[in-house]
Formats: sequence, structure tokens, C-alpha cells
Amino acid sequence: MTTTAELLKGAAELFPDEVVTQAHVRHLDLPKGAGRFALITLDNGLDHTKPTTFGPQSLANLNTALDQVEAEATNGEIVGAGITGKPFIFAVGADLKGVELLKRHEDALAIGKGGHDVFKRLSALAVPTFAFYNGAAMGGGVEVGLHCTYRTVSAALPAFSLPEVFLGLVPGWGGCAILPNLIGADRAVSVIIENSLNQNKQLKGKQVFELGIADAIFEGADFLEQSLIWTASVLTGETEVVRAEIDRGEAWDQAVERGRFIADSKVHGAAPAAYRALDIIAAAKNGDLRQGFDAEDQALADLIMGGELRSGIYAFNLVQKRGKRPAGAPDKSLARPVTKVGVVGAGLMASQLALLFVRRLEVPVVLTDIDQERVDKGVGYVHGEIDKLLLKGRVNQDKANRLKALVTGSLDKAAAFGDADFVIEAVFEEMGVKQKVFAEVEAVVPEHAILATNTSSLSVSEMASKLKHPERVVGFHFFNPVAVLPLLEIVRGEKTDDASLATAFAVAKTLKKTAVLVKDAPAFVVNRVLTRFLGEVLASIDEGTPVEVADRALAPLGLPMSPIVLLELVGPAVAHHVAGTLNAAFPDRFGVSENLGRIVEAGKRALYVHDSGKPELDPEVAALFQVGDTVLTEEQVRDRALDAIAQEVQLMLDEGVVAEAQDIDLCLITGAGWPFHLGGITPYLDREGVSERVNGKRFLTPGVASVPV
Repeated sequence: MTTTAELLKGAAELFPDEVVTQAHVRHLDLPKGAGRFALITLDNGLDHTKPTTFGPQSLANLNTALDQVEAEATNGEIVGAGITGKPFIFAVGADLKGVELLKRHEDALAIGKGGHDVFKRLSALAVPTFAFYNGAAMGGGVEVGLHCTYRTVSAALPAFSLPEVFLGLVPGWGGCAILPNLIGADRAVSVIIENSLNQNKQLKGKQVFELGIADAIFEGADFLEQSLIWTASVLTGETEVVRAEIDRGEAWDQAVERGRFIADSKVHGAAPAAYRALDIIAAAKNGDLRQGFDAEDQALADLIMGGELRSGIYAFNLVQKRGKRPAGAPDKSLARPVTKVGVVGAGLMASQLALLFVRRLEVPVVLTDIDQERVDKGVGYVHGEIDKLLLKGRVNQDKANRLKALVTGSLDKAAAFGDADFVIEAVFEEMGVKQKVFAEVEAVVPEHAILATNTSSLSVSEMASKLKHPERVVGFHFFNPVAVLPLLEIVRGEKTDDASLATAFAVAKTLKKTAVLVKDAPAFVVNRVLTRFLGEVLASIDEGTPVEVADRALAPLGLPMSPIVLLELVGPAVAHHVAGTLNAAFPDRFGVSENLGRIVEAGKRALYVHDSGKPELDPEVAALFQVGDTVLTEEQVRDRALDAIAQEVQLMLDEGVVAEAQDIDLCLITGAGWPFHLGGITPYLDREGVSERVNGKRFLTPGVASVPV
């Protein structure tokens, strides 16, 4: 039989570039004369910006440390053993770079078994074991602590999660089996499924304690010291740890059902990870951990060899790496400082922008509009939102006062923008209006000021064409809601110079946005893709396919919302306008739906009514429709929409709208909320054979977002 050491040695050979974590063992005498204690510290030798992970060699090092501790425990040399991390970091789980390299199911299975074999030694020691969660703990970092007898957590701990389902895995080193048996199935479902599918929501130290994952909580300043005093009191019997009894009856089954409901509402059955995790949680009801660990191994191996996980890791890397180093951005040393921001317009979008700029840049922000009432309303909105932040404890009173004082309004553009370094317009989406606004602004701003437009589809070059200095105009396209969606499409006009572009990227970084450089092409990236795919769905409805059939067609992709709900979110009038812009540019591919035009004309903002509790086509909308007699199936509508997306993405790459397919995926993930399990969209189109059917080739080389050949 293969030993754990042999398993890990084989796995380590597959992953030569692992950032290796050491497991240092030191001994100390516990307070209160409680006895000698072995403390293992996980540390990769790098600072907190390079968190500690578990690759095969790292697991082997922990295994070696446990050889020593196990011998000491068996020989009665120690009364207990503990595990903790380097400053600010406990451990953040498996090293995903190693997972990407795996090509065979048996290698993937070895990773699962290797982790289990090492971690479960903590629960098998002859003495009690303690996990001291001193800093960020995720995935395998959380799980190694679950194998211990007791756990403490730092009140300063900023991030604690089991994010595997979010990426397309299951917590596969004990999380699915142990956690429900520790805190109950319902709470475990919240941590493993709900938080994970809710944009990988993190827990803070206090929540970890309140959920019952940790038995005690201590302040960050002297966390380890207090944890060791508490450990001594547990070992001497002075402190008894009492845990709530686990309900293994109907409540367990209801928790699993709740998890399935959450998974269905988030991924619509399109990604298997959540359902595999729920199967293991359901089976864990009998408390048989060995059976649970075997199921985790199997699920882990199956998912590692699946396309959804590979797409998930690809998407994660895009957001974490490419998103932080935008392709094609000019040298950041060219960027000019921004000490005051102007916003033209004081409507909802403009007010949201003003709020974002003042919160992140903390410089004066001034709004202008055509009358005092609108200006007052815009400034009032920003002040009101800052008051809400104060109520939620997100800012203190002093900060709230300071931020509010920085936001003002004016009817006089010269007075407002005379010393502004960056002015952004968020006025009506019409070329003549925007050109007029920019001409007025150019006349009053300093020579170095950047003029930014939040246009969603109009030509930035044309907007700048009548100015004396078109080189300082840049597209700065945000996505709604501004506070939630991270994407910022930065558009380079024909004349935009490097200094203006570099300043735009520097501002985007301070705003904490994911900036992607795009060419000045109609509707840029996200709106072009969405309009093309929405256009095909609307065309199928116009031709005679029932609305509910067309609307269900894309459900197997697990998109955040159906096409008709997306249309309602964008607003029929905006969608119709963008479709018109694209139809003018590419009439052979982008149609304009006459039915959508009628909806806009009638002033309808939604197609559905929800009177019965579920969405149904509004009879007034149905009365406006004029349709043909070609009825497609869901599958036919889906094929039509996917073929259109594949064609459009290839054309955008041919036109040089972005540098690579990766940028289109990054835009769809961060600007439209498209899921990680699709990898944005191109890995999915490759996986389903759509890319080759439409374009005769894949978007990505095999092994990128897929299992290496």
C-alpha cells in the first residue's frame, strides 16, 4: 500500500514550482503548570502579501512535523499540540497552481488523499490538539484546524472561508464531512454553499466564534498568549468546552434542501460543485467521518478533472492577476496627480460616480447640472449615502463629516472646474449633447485636465473631434450598480495621448476598479456582447417563439439572470438605444426589435408582472407584440445565441478591440457578473464545441482553462 509520504513525493514531482510552506515545531511550557506543549507554525518564509498555501511538499513538511509530535505524544513528553500561522496569515488552502497542472484522475485523487492523511493525524494524536486561527484562513487552512480537538480565533481575523464551491471544487480535506458535524448542517450549508456562491463572502473572527467553529475568541494584539492561557485552562480541567448538540433529524435534511435551493438560484444546475458538496453534507448526517472523507476524495478528483473547475481557476487568475496588471496600459509614471474631480450631471449615475470618487480619492468633488434643484438633489444623494455608511459603522463621524464637506455642487462650470484635474460627464447618451458639454468644459478647465466620458456605446473619438485638445479625452465606462460591479472599460480614442490614458488607469486603480483597455469601437466589450446575445433572443421572440421559452433558453449556462430580467435591469429604453447604435455600425449582425421599440414607446419598464409570485408576461406588453409563426425550442434559441456570441467575440479580437480573449472574459466576469464556471465565456464556448463550429478554431489553447493534454 502506498504511504502518505510516497503519495506526496509523487505529487510534488508534478509541481516543481511550489512555494513551499515549512512546519516549524517549537516547545513551550504552558501557564498554570499545565505542562509541555508542542506548537507547529506554518510559514512559507514570505511576508503576509504571499499567504501560506498547501502544495504537496508543504503537506509533506507538515507530515514530518507530525511524525515528531506524534512520537512525543505517545511517549508522554507533551500534554497537547497546537497549530498556528505566521503573522496575519494562518493558511489559505491548497495551492491552485498545482491543481492546474494535474492531467490524470489518479493524480487528483492522490492530492485529496494526501491532504486527508496528513490532516487527520491531528485528531488521532494521543493528546488534545488546538488550532489557533491567528489570521486569514481559507479552504485547507480552515480544514486543518477542523481536524483539531479545539479551536481559538483572533477577533482581528479579516477573512475566513471555505471558497471551494465558488471556484468549482468542494471543501475536500474534511470541510464537508466535519463542519456539519461540528456546527450543524444548516450553519455548514451557509458557510460552504451560501457564502461561497455569494461572491465568496468572507467571515470575520467574531462570526467564526458565533457560528461555533471556534471555541474561544481573543483580541489580535496578544492572541497567541491568551490562546495558550486558555489552552492550559482546558487541559487542567478548569475550563470545560461545551458545544451545542447537533440536530440529526429533519433539520439536517431541511438544511440540505435549503442548500439545493440556493445552488439552483445561483448556478441553475450549470456547475456541479455545490451539488457534490451537498451530497457529502447529506451523507455526513450519520457522523461517519471516514465515509465522508472517501466521498470528498472522489468528488475532489472528479471536479479537478472537469472543465468547470479549470474555467474557475482561469477566471480566478484573470481577476487576481490580469485584472491588477491591465494589458496595454501605458507606463504608470506618466500619470498626473488628481487633486480635484468634476462631475457633469447630477442624476443617479453622476451621483453614484461622485460618491465613489470622494470615498476612494478623498479629494474635492463638485457636481454641476442645468438647474439648482438637480444640483441639490445630486449633492443630497451623496451626503445621504455617506450618512448610511456612518450608520453601518463603515466610516466614523469625523470621516463622514470630512467626506461630506468635500462634495459640493455649482451651476457655474468655470467656478466648479477651473482647478479640476479630472472631469467626467454622465449626461444624456446623445452625441450632440456630449459634444456640447465637452466644449463648455474644455473652455474652463486647466490645460492638463483629463476629460472623461461615461458613455456606454458612443464613439469617444467623435465626441472629442471638435475640441482643441482631443488628446486628453478618454472613455471611462462604469457598470451599474457602480458600487458593486468592479469593471471599468477604459477607452482610448484616436487622439488620446499616453499621459491621459496613464492618468485614467491610475485613477481606476485608486477607485479599486478592474480596468481593461478597450479600443474605441461601438459599445466597447460588455455591451456589445450582451446586445448581440440579447438581440438573438429578442429576434426569436419576434419571429414567434414564446417569451418564456426564449427566456429559459440560457438557463443551463447558470448566468446571473435570464435575458428578459437583464433587459429589465438595463432598462428597455437603454437596451433599445444601444441596439440602435450597434445596428448603425453593424447592420448585418445587430437587429433592432420592433417589439422592443413598441415597449419603449409605451413607456413600459418591464415585460413581466409578478402578481402571482412568479414572473408572467405583462398582458399590456403581450398586447403590443406583433410576432411571426416560427417557434423555436429552448435548445435552438440557446444555440443561436451562443453561435452569435462566438462570432462576435472572434470579430472583436480580429478588430483589436482588446488585446486577447482573456480580456473579454475578464470584462464579462467583472462587468456583467458572468460566472467563474464559464470562465467568462470563451472557455465554455471552447468546451461545448461552439468556437470550432462557428469560427473553425478554439479561443484558448488546450490546457488554458481546460485539462492539459
